Amino acid sequence: MNFTDELQWRGMIHQMMPGTDEYLKKGMTSAYLGIDPTADSLHIGHLVGVMMLKHFQRSGHKPIAVIGGATGMIGDPSMKSQERKLLDVDTLRHNQECIKKQLAKFLDFDSDAPNAAILVNNYDWMKDWSFLDFIREVGKCITVNYMMAKDSVKKRLSGESGQGMSFTEFSYQLLQGYDFLHLYRTHNCHLQLGGSDQWGNITTGTELIRRMAGGEDAFALTCPLITKADGGKFGKTESGNVWLDPARTSPYQFYQFWLNVSDDDAEKYIKIFTVLTREEIADLVAQQKLDPGARPLQKRLAKEITTMVHSAEDYEMAVEASQILFSNKAADFLHKIDEATLLAVFDGVPQFEISRSLLKEGVKLADLLTDHAPVFPSKGELRKLAQGGGFSINKEKIADPYTPASEALLLNDRYILVQKGKKNYFLLKVTD
Repeated sequence: MNFTDELQWRGMIHQMMPGTDEYLKKGMTSAYLGIDPTADSLHIGHLVGVMMLKHFQRSGHKPIAVIGGATGMIGDPSMKSQERKLLDVDTLRHNQECIKKQLAKFLDFDSDAPNAAILVNNYDWMKDWSFLDFIREVGKCITVNYMMAKDSVKKRLSGESGQGMSFTEFSYQLLQGYDFLHLYRTHNCHLQLGGSDQWGNITTGTELIRRMAGGEDAFALTCPLITKADGGKFGKTESGNVWLDPARTSPYQFYQFWLNVSDDDAEKYIKIFTVLTREEIADLVAQQKLDPGARPLQKRLAKEITTMVHSAEDYEMAVEASQILFSNKAADFLHKIDEATLLAVFDGVPQFEISRSLLKEGVKLADLLTDHAPVFPSKGELRKLAQGGGFSINKEKIADPYTPASEALLLNDRYILVQKGKKNYFLLKVTD
């Protein structure tokens, strides 16, 4: 498999330095992608770069993931309007370990293959530099004029931003450039990958290699910044980022994000975020055109990426959870799903708090749902709905509303799901 050809048809190349493809054809080499560990999880905005590394490894080359322990303590100004919050060493180390576990879902770190991926932290080679030594040895090789010419710098210094730029941030591209030089010398790394906003930083690295190591064989390749067809920002929902950590974004919510993308976005994303072949994707696109309502693109996209990021089991649970609202056979499943999935499925439905003591006392459902949690305005309405088969607890129809309630009804030892008619749901949350 040819790396650049693979990225090209998938729409994953924005800029590429001349000679990159020719160099890669000479044999196995290394490429790196930098990730600043500003959180203890990656989000889906990181996935384009991670997929570039994955394709690089699939092409027989050696991927290097660089955790920016040093650069993460500074903050990259590229295309940002204000300076980011700086993190301490302990936080950065914690974030690094979490990110490594997530990267292992995409990259082979553990095999004996010559192109097994490696993960490094630039803090390990930057921490022993003194300020004076760095500016004397490295700083002298790149002019201020060269650094000022970068779009990322010009934007912050122009009238587009009233924030200005600290010297700390200004030095970022020099530090990132040194990363490339260090990896060039120590890991035979000849290519840096990144988003299109990183082009200036990456080319500073190639220039540093040329000036300090005499290397003319350092290259840059960037991917486009991912957008949505409607112009909205990719990877954002009303509740914020879509994270890879299941504690931050449940597998159900993750699955739902991909399932609900537009047709145009699905056709674009399935090329970028899966390893399906050109033929497989073409077949799915054809199916989509024949029957858009069946949404084969979205379903396959959601399956592939949910399974890759989480697991096949998590994917199956997400699919089953998606059917809860429409299935009358979901009673058993409700008792299996975790609290995060339950709350995600029923996000936005009205909630009432009830005391656990009521259940221990065997309060009648009719009293519980009128006097303590006003799901129904009256016992008469509840009785009438139950007689017509329109009243359910945890997706099981209840014919007698005067049945005693108990703790046996609780989902995750905390919730009771009440259904009123076909579409009206309520969650009762138990307080101790």
